[in-house]
Parts: sequence; C-alpha cells; structure tokens
Amino acid sequence: MSVHSAFDMSLPGVSPGVYDAADFQAVSEIAHREAGIVLPPGKAMLVYSRLAPLVRDSGCQTFGAYVLRIREDAAERTKAICALTTNHTFFYREAHHFEHFAQEVRPHLIEKLDRGGKVRIWSAGCSSGEEVWSLVMTLLGADRSEGLKLARRDIRVLASDIATHAITKAQAARYRQEDLKPVPEPLRRAWTVPDGQDATIAPEAQALLRFRHLNLLGDWPMAGAFDVIFCRNVMIYFDNPTKERLVARFAEKLVRGGHLYIGHSERVTGPALEELANMGPTIYSRRAA
Repeated sequence: MSVHSAFDMSLPGVSPGVYDAADFQAVSEIAHREAGIVLPPGKAMLVYSRLAPLVRDSGCQTFGAYVLRIREDAAERTKAICALTTNHTFFYREAHHFEHFAQEVRPHLIEKLDRGGKVRIWSAGCSSGEEVWSLVMTLLGADRSEGLKLARRDIRVLASDIATHAITKAQAARYRQEDLKPVPEPLRRAWTVPDGQDATIAPEAQALLRFRHLNLLGDWPMAGAFDVIFCRNVMIYFDNPTKERLVARFAEKLVRGGHLYIGHSERVTGPALEELANMGPTIYSRRAA
C-alpha cells in the first residue's frame, strides 16, 4: 500500500486539509531520521491519533504547520517522537530469558563480584520499567537476606529509553499487584512492598538502578562495558540496516562472554555475527578474543 492509497481509503474522523499524505510522509521521515522508527503507510491513522493532541496543544491548526514546528523546535520534536513510540510491555515477559539469566548468567556474575569485580547491566529501551525490575529481582534472588548482601556489592543497572513519560513511570517503581503476578512469587515476596491494590519495588532494589533518557541511534555516553544487555522488542520498529548497526554497537559494549538478550521476533544479522554466538532462543554471548 502506498501513502496516497492509504489516504484515498479515507481516514475516519480526519478533516480534509488538516492531515494528508504529505504530512504523514514528512512525519515518517523525521521519525526514521531521529529514532530509526519505520512507519509504513498502514500506520497513517496511528500517527494521526498519537500526534493530534500535540498538534492541538501547540496551537497549530494543521499537521502541516506542526511538521514545520517540529523541524525547527528540538523540544517539540522530542515530544512527537515520544508520542510515536510504543511502550507495551509486562513483567517477566519472555520468561525463558529470565530463567536463562538466573541459571546460566547470575552464578558467573556472583563469582565475579566475589573476586572483587563489578557487574554492569543495561536495559536498553526499558519502557515503563517492567523488564528492568524483573531483571533486578531475578539478579537479587528469592533469598532476601542473601539478596541484601548482593545489593551492597559493586552492581549498577542502567535503564534507558527514548520516551521520557515511560521513564517517569519506571522510576516511580509502583505497579498494580495484578500486573506483578507473572513474576515468580518468591521474588515478589522478597522485592516488592504491597500497598493496597498496588505494590512498590523494594528500595534496596531501586538503589541499584540509574535511569537515563537515551536515543539508541545517538551517542552513548557510557564509558565502560556491560556484562548483560537486554534490548527486547525495540528493533522490530527499525529497518534492517538500522538493526544491524545497533546490534554491532551492542556487541562492542559487551565484555567478552557478556550476554545480549533480544526480542522473540528479532534476530542478529550482519557484522555482529562475527562477535556474537547464539546461546539459545534470542540469547547471544560475545565471543572470547
């Protein structure tokens, strides 16, 4: 389907002259350039629904005027990109990743800490926090007393996302108890604090995290390498060249033997295959030198 044919089919509720194929094309180009997001013609209505509130709030009368605004105004452009991102996630999503981490990776990280080393983990595209809190709880383990000892070691977890509103929710670390049910009960009991129908992630677990607004296509200010990187269901919105460049950068940011976890429908292709060995479904490890 072409952009024009998508609009020829008519978009329900959209006034003529307010939003047209040229506006959609311009937004698509900006989203791809700024954040790697690919918006096929079938997403025309999604773009309208996500951006219409911003168009109104900006005082612009049409999408065409708003496109001119975001081309010139970096702050408004960031708001538009955030609105176009999809932040669907849930606790313990793709449970086999957390099981692999607990059984195969965590013991080695504890050994590293026992030798006086440091552990660094990155949740890239952390969204509203369910992934990274699942990961932190899994790292600390079901034994709270042992987990508290572990939390005092040299562990740091970075959680980053391009969507500032998602980071705000993740930082609050407060969720409905119903939403936490996929997490194994021993982990929930050890690392969440119930409060009515909600629960908050325990402060000892929160202390391990640092949240950052970060565009994965931009510069990465982190100087060191990571033992583990989770970047799941983020690259599905990118075209193949963008995916390959991003995965190659992830590989470079892993310590030798470090692990990369990606989404169930994502695959490692391109130059990164020389650095990453497949260790299981959508699990990769950086090869030894």
